[in-house]
Amino acid sequence: MTMRRFVSGAAGPRLSAAERTFFAATSPFGLILFRRNIESPDQVRALVADFHDAVGRAAPVLVDQEGGRVQRFGPPHWPKLPSARRIAAAAMREGDDIARIAGRLLAHDLHALGVTVDCAPCLDLSIPGQSDVIGDRSFGADPATVARLGRALAEGLLAGGVLPVIKHVPGHGRALVDSHLALPVVEDGVDLLAASDFAPFAALADLPAAMTAHVVYTALDPSRPGTTSAVVIGDVIRGRIGFKGLLFSDDVSMGALEGSLGERARRCLDAGCDVVLHCNGDFAEMEAVAAATSVFEGEALARAEDALAAIRPPQPADVDALRARFEAAIAAADGLA
Repeated sequence: MTMRRFVSGAAGPRLSAAERTFFAATSPFGLILFRRNIESPDQVRALVADFHDAVGRAAPVLVDQEGGRVQRFGPPHWPKLPSARRIAAAAMREGDDIARIAGRLLAHDLHALGVTVDCAPCLDLSIPGQSDVIGDRSFGADPATVARLGRALAEGLLAGGVLPVIKHVPGHGRALVDSHLALPVVEDGVDLLAASDFAPFAALADLPAAMTAHVVYTALDPSRPGTTSAVVIGDVIRGRIGFKGLLFSDDVSMGALEGSLGERARRCLDAGCDVVLHCNGDFAEMEAVAAATSVFEGEALARAEDALAAIRPPQPADVDALRARFEAAIAAADGLA
């Protein structure tokens, strides 16, 4: 299977002739969707089919569909989803199965569109004073709780035929600034990080895919953010945390990173990322990222194949009954029932 080690965005709800030619020539690992790419269910299915036709294979289609502030598919065609914080509140009343149902419902909506990878769950901790970029996207402050609920949601996604991507390893919760805009610097020591931020990722290290954090951890590597640090990826993500699966960078067009898009992409791969994620659909940037990335081979190819093999047909489920139970649990936790 020939594919290059990047995921690309696209500019709009339909592929342009130039985008179609680009995807055919470069064969990216996958396509990631944002609201600019979404109008209706039929339109999304057509976009996915067009992308598959361009690359000549059923390549993964990704989305950030967590719920709360981070959901690309929403009303009027898709239900409004609760944040991780609200799911955690419902799980405290009803049990962790509520998070598993949340994942199964997410997968049901995505699978029907041909979207096969969800960049969720977010395993970052809720830390006082943190940037709002995480906030209610976190299941909470307790690493064990975050790990349990994150695993339950990931299991629900897998049961529904969608690959989960845990993020943002080794932890974005202590960041005081939004990495979309600037580079966060975390100055806490390794022992504290290992006991808290790293712990949910270590507990879910057997899952098939993860996404890095554009965060500098001064106790690990004071000069490079995690995404482009061979120390963070090799010693912590692959070493201390023990994650062996497919490792995506976070979006290389974000403000936390420096240099040209080609330089950013090369630094990610040199540090140990398997796949470079580029999201904004800017065609010149897409070309630069593609030119800087190689085809999959060796261990990166094996990890990619293992991750793709984890995408299986959905298990049978009474989705209407699950949705009714889930909505009732959320309403009760919100004090509305």
